Amino acid sequence: VASGPGPSSVRSPMREDHVATDLTLELGRGERSVVEKTVALYTSRDRAIGDALGAARDALDACGGLDELLSRHTRAWHRLWDACAVRVADEEEQRLLDLCLFHLLQTLSPHTADLDVGVPARGLHGEAYRGHVFWDELFVLPFLDARLPEVSRGLLRYRWRRLPRARSAARAAGLRGALFPWQSASDGREESQSTHLNPRSGEWLPDHSHLQRHVGLAIAHNVWRHYRTTRDLAFLCDFGAELLLEIARAFSDMAVHDRASDRYGIHGVMGPDEYHDAYPGEDSPGLDDNAYTNVMTAWVLARALDVLRALPGPRRRGLQEAIGLGSDEIERFETVSRKLRVPFHEGVISQFAGYERLAELDWETRRGARRLDRILQAEGDSVNRYKAAKQADVLMLFFLLSPEEVADVLRRLGLTVDPDLVTRTVEYYPARTAHGSTLSAVVHARVLARIDRKASWEFFREALKADAEDVQGGTTAEGIHLGAMAGSLDLLTRCYGGLSTYDDVLNLDPVVPEEQSAFSYDLRLPGHWKVCVEVTHDHVRVTLPHAEGAALRVRIQGSETEVLPGSSRTLPLRDPPSART
Repeated sequence: VASGPGPSSVRSPMREDHVATDLTLELGRGERSVVEKTVALYTSRDRAIGDALGAARDALDACGGLDELLSRHTRAWHRLWDACAVRVADEEEQRLLDLCLFHLLQTLSPHTADLDVGVPARGLHGEAYRGHVFWDELFVLPFLDARLPEVSRGLLRYRWRRLPRARSAARAAGLRGALFPWQSASDGREESQSTHLNPRSGEWLPDHSHLQRHVGLAIAHNVWRHYRTTRDLAFLCDFGAELLLEIARAFSDMAVHDRASDRYGIHGVMGPDEYHDAYPGEDSPGLDDNAYTNVMTAWVLARALDVLRALPGPRRRGLQEAIGLGSDEIERFETVSRKLRVPFHEGVISQFAGYERLAELDWETRRGARRLDRILQAEGDSVNRYKAAKQADVLMLFFLLSPEEVADVLRRLGLTVDPDLVTRTVEYYPARTAHGSTLSAVVHARVLARIDRKASWEFFREALKADAEDVQGGTTAEGIHLGAMAGSLDLLTRCYGGLSTYDDVLNLDPVVPEEQSAFSYDLRLPGHWKVCVEVTHDHVRVTLPHAEGAALRVRIQGSETEVLPGSSRTLPLRDPPSART
């Protein structure tokens, strides 16, 4: 009791499911009493404690009253906001961005960096998916890598701790290496459902989502991007290299050689588009040569070779010996990364082999329907028959990799890449996508930014409002969509801000939408605790607010300059984004 008369009685009833405190206060008319309740929560899994009960009691003794707790809480949020805030001119957009950042940092912050914590699809804010971990860190880690890299590293360690279960899954499938599950439970086992209910038809249907093997490719991609952003060789030596190499081994083994074409194929999988889980009329599930899976496999195998080259000799030899990675497998990485099959049709990359044989859907009567699979099944039809995607699939390639990186992978595979391939492919799929996932809007906003800026901005706004306005009609009640929230924040920096970091250079090639007059954000880069970036239609301003440290190399639209500690550089854009077609 902070002030006023104390309680006349205090009881602490305990039951199996809860502990309570009952206070009885005797107050006269107009008399005021203030009650403060402080709870300390510890478990036996916490670090640096003797016992959970003793730690809780010690914390309560030392924590102070409400005013002190609130002051510390406020200072902690200020520190997080100072590191992560994205600032825009529009008041409504700022509120939505702040909402996204608030939910992201409630779920993942320096408090979780040293905990065994993954990225549940709905954060900690709802019961959807039973808290399982999918691939949503693919949309979360890029934002954290450049601001709270210790949090990203903790999330990657979460995956590494589940390598034993992933290795067991690979062995059960006849593969070497590690096979991560689409839905991961606390110990890393596969928790994807085997059936699901279609509420429209009332029928229980087979669920083949466990065939989304591409989750492992996402984890490997996160490992490599974290290393490239942070330049943290210790992370690679500690556990990052092992994680990426074990995933590469599984996908290398998954590839099957066809003598007639001298190409490798990956069969019986699902891509990110969950509408297509089998060929029309086929009893066995899975698709062949999903382009996203095959191209990303080639990319991961090439990165595995890069990782081996990056490791110091003793660490490389020790790791190869520890996991049993021989020269034959390394040679296979090289071969498969150059001979995987990528299907094409009508001058674009096909979603999977045989995609061109599917029928076109009558979108005029179906536009706006996000769950076409349920609608068509209830009508006695199947979405497997149509060129209709739930969410971005092929376009995920251009979300994760730059057009130049995709072209490099295709050329490595011995394929001819004409200059318009990317544009044709990016323009082909949006009209055939239902956007049944909030992540789809994030992907389309990014890949359309330099082709159709108006459409890109509309997708960005949809992703930004996904939970504030519950755009999917009821799903937010089961929890926010953490990937879409983090992805919206990341769009302003890496997409519209044209941000990338490699070769110890801050690279900026902005593409500012007409609807956005200016935005700014802060970064934490190797050797630079804080870098402030402001982007407008006409210029970019880079500031190193601290007087200590080294100069920062900055490359803007290909031209390189240098920013000294404690100073700013304002550089005009030679080709202002507002003037581009």
